[in-house]
Amino acid sequence: MAVIGRRDGLAPRAHPGGHHGAGSWWPWRALLLAWLSLGCGIGTTQVPAPGEAMWGPEPPSRTRPRRQSAHGAWGSWGPWSACSSSCGDGVALRTRRCLRSAEEEPCIGDQRQYRLCQLQGCPGGSVPFRAMQCSLYDDTPVQGMQTRHRWVPFYGAPNVCDLNCLAVGHNFYYTFGRVLDGTRCRPGSTDLCVGGRCLSVGCDGILGTGAQPRVCSRCGGGQDGCLFVHRLFQDTEPFSGHFGYMNVTKIPAGATNIKVTDKSRNFLALMRSDGRYVLNGDWSIAWPGPYEVAGTQLLYARSPDGTESLEAPGPTDEDLHVLVLLQEPNPGIEYEFWLPRGHPQHSMVDTSALRQPQPRGAGSPPPAEPPLPTVPPRARDPITEPLPPRSPPGVRSAAGRCGRCHPPKGRSQRIRHFCQSDFVFRARILARRSVGQEMRYEVQVVTPYRHRFPMVPREYVWVPDTCGCPTLLGGHDYVLMARRHVNYEHTLNRILLQRDGYARPWSPREERAVRDAGRHCAHLR
Repeated sequence: MAVIGRRDGLAPRAHPGGHHGAGSWWPWRALLLAWLSLGCGIGTTQVPAPGEAMWGPEPPSRTRPRRQSAHGAWGSWGPWSACSSSCGDGVALRTRRCLRSAEEEPCIGDQRQYRLCQLQGCPGGSVPFRAMQCSLYDDTPVQGMQTRHRWVPFYGAPNVCDLNCLAVGHNFYYTFGRVLDGTRCRPGSTDLCVGGRCLSVGCDGILGTGAQPRVCSRCGGGQDGCLFVHRLFQDTEPFSGHFGYMNVTKIPAGATNIKVTDKSRNFLALMRSDGRYVLNGDWSIAWPGPYEVAGTQLLYARSPDGTESLEAPGPTDEDLHVLVLLQEPNPGIEYEFWLPRGHPQHSMVDTSALRQPQPRGAGSPPPAEPPLPTVPPRARDPITEPLPPRSPPGVRSAAGRCGRCHPPKGRSQRIRHFCQSDFVFRARILARRSVGQEMRYEVQVVTPYRHRFPMVPREYVWVPDTCGCPTLLGGHDYVLMARRHVNYEHTLNRILLQRDGYARPWSPREERAVRDAGRHCAHLR
C-alpha cells in the first residue's frame, strides 16, 4: 500500500473521535472487580469450619507423556537462478523442498537462499539501480495527486528497503512498495535488500548468514583453523658486523593481521620475494605512510623516539622478507601474523642476510634495470636479477675506457691471493647489477675454503669496476678470492673482489690446486 509522507519526517496523524468520559470506564471497572474476586484467595490460608471436610489437591494423574512430533528433513538445494541485475551487484536465488509426512512438523530453516552475484561494472553514465526504479514512475499518475512529478531516491524514510522516492522540487516523498531484490540498502553500503529486508553479505557470499571471516581470512569459525605466529627477534648483530642489514623473518604468502615493531635507532626494511625492496633498502630511508605491496596495504609508521612499526591487514599474495638496518645492537624486534592452519610451515630465517650495497642519497632513484644478456643454458638455479651486457675490452663504458682483463695465473699467484684474502670460496653467480661505478654480484656460496669472517649461503660480492673484469657469467661456478671491506664510518661491510682479483672457473682440478695453496700460507709470513 502506498504511503505518503513529509520529507522532514513529520507525517500527519489520525486521531480517533469520541470523549473519554464515565461511559467508557465501566467495562474496565467490571473486569477489574472480576479479577480481584477470582484472586482473593491467593496467598492466604483457609481454615475449614467445624464438621466441614477439608479438600486437598488431587493426586497427579499418571497420564502418558505426549510424544513430540519429529520435524521433516530438507532436500538438497536446487540450482542458482540468474542474477537479478545485468551489471554491477545483484542476487541469485535457490530453493529446497521440505520432505515430511503428514504426522511430521515443518522443517526448521529457510526454504530460500540468496547469494551475491557481482558482475562486471556498469558502463559509465549508467543510472543507479534505485534511481532507475524511481524514474519508472516519472510523469505517471499517482493516487491522491492531481499533478504529475519526477522522482528521485529518498533515503530518510524508516524502511530502507521500501522504494521511497522524493518528488523533484517538492518537500514530500512517496513510497511505491518495495525495491527490487538486489538493491543496495544505502549508498556506499554492501548490504542488499531481499524480500523487503536489508541483509548483510556473509564472507561466504550468502545473504543473511552472518558468516564472518576468521583472523586468517578463511570464512567462518572465528579463530578456529588459524595459526598465530608471535616472535621476538633478539639476534644482537649481523653475520658481517655491527652495521648493515640482517634478516629478521619471512612472512609467508597468505598471512593476515601482520604487525612488526622495533624500538631503537635501527630501521626496519621490507623486501619482496624477488629481491626488490619495498622499504628502506639500498641504505635509503623511506618516508612513513601507506604502501601497496603483496596485494595488501602496508602502513609504515615511525615516531620521533625511533619506534617503528609495519602493519598490514593481508592476506598477502607473495612472501615478504623483513630485515633490519642496524645502527646499534638490536634490542629486540617483535612481529606477529596469522596463517591458516595447515599452511606450509614458515621458516624463521630461511634466507641469508646479504651484505648490502653502498649508501646513496635518500630519495635518489634506484639504478635502472639493465637488459638480460644471452647466457648459455645450464642446469643451474634461475637468475633472479637481470644481468647487464658486458663491455668488451677496448670499449668505453660508464667508468671510462676499459682495457683488457689481466686475471692472475700460475701457482705462485694462486698462493699469494689465497693467503692475502679474507674469503676464498666456490661461488655460483646468481645475478648482477651495475650500481654507480661498481658491479654487484649476488652469489651462492657453494664451498668455503677460507673465511676469516663469518659467511652465509648467499652473499653480495662487489667489484669496483664496470668493465666486466674479472669475467663472471651468470649460472656458472667460480673460485673467488676476495677481501673484507669496511669503511671508516662503519656503514659499509662487504666482500670486495678487485678488478685483477682471483676469479677462475671452478673445476675439480682447480679445487685441488686451491686446497693445496692453503698449505703454503705459513711460509709467506
